[in-house]
Amino acid sequence: MLGATPIGNPADASARLIKLLHTADIVAAEDTRRLYDLANRLGVRVGGKVVAYHDHNEHLKADTLLDDVERGAVVLVVSDAGMPTINDPGLTIVRRAIERRLPITCAPGPSAVLDALALSGLPTDRFCFEGFVPRKQSDRIRRLRSLLTETRTIVFYETPQRIGRTMDAFAEVFPPLRPMVLARELTKNYEEVRRSTVADLRQSVIDDPPRGEIVLVLQGASQEELRAAVPSDTDGAEVFDIDRLAREADDLCRRNGFKPKDAIAVTVQAHPYADGSLANKKDVYAAMVHLQQKD
Repeated sequence: MLGATPIGNPADASARLIKLLHTADIVAAEDTRRLYDLANRLGVRVGGKVVAYHDHNEHLKADTLLDDVERGAVVLVVSDAGMPTINDPGLTIVRRAIERRLPITCAPGPSAVLDALALSGLPTDRFCFEGFVPRKQSDRIRRLRSLLTETRTIVFYETPQRIGRTMDAFAEVFPPLRPMVLARELTKNYEEVRRSTVADLRQSVIDDPPRGEIVLVLQGASQEELRAAVPSDTDGAEVFDIDRLAREADDLCRRNGFKPKDAIAVTVQAHPYADGSLANKKDVYAAMVHLQQKD
């Protein structure tokens, strides 16, 4: 059983979670001290055995816990805050339970990803979660560049210690007027949501460095940005044959560090046929491979 815990405000704990904390035979917690602190704030006594279950030991403990499930025990897995498996321990035990055909279910609840997304005011019909922005500068820039043409709303986690460098990287990669949101300390007393653009949010971080846990929400690339990503003599309106599409995509990979899949998607989108249909991406990929082999 996975149990979502409050991300800040203990009043967000579900009645189901409170009951499970009291009745589960085993509670596997990312941090046992934080588990007991939460239980105290909720006024509930943890009734079962408590074990540490975190990033460093989950591969070793998952099967042991599932052995207990197989013997009939109710095992509750909780992280420090939010939903287990979402940038927190839990995925290993879920996968092993599926492999072993053991029952697994979830007591849903708070999630910083969904909270920030809902408060952002940005499109929510399609979004992707990228977890924490990479620590290393070169990896950070590479990851962000790979998302330059992502059309879905993108959600990231970040720490206050790295937010300045991260916003510098966002300003380097993304258009300055791309809508963006910084949410911090969600559900807590000092909750704050800054809604602006990439450029203005970077300046905001410089002027007033945010504290606490941070979620960044970035609007996806617009059609205008997609067209601008592909240079063209006719403002993106020229119809290209498969070979020329392949050359354009290959050029994007070489000059801008695009992944082949992203480069092909952008190029094909920017050069529709006269009837509005698009070239087959597999055909463009095959032509691109052939082109690279010739080089």
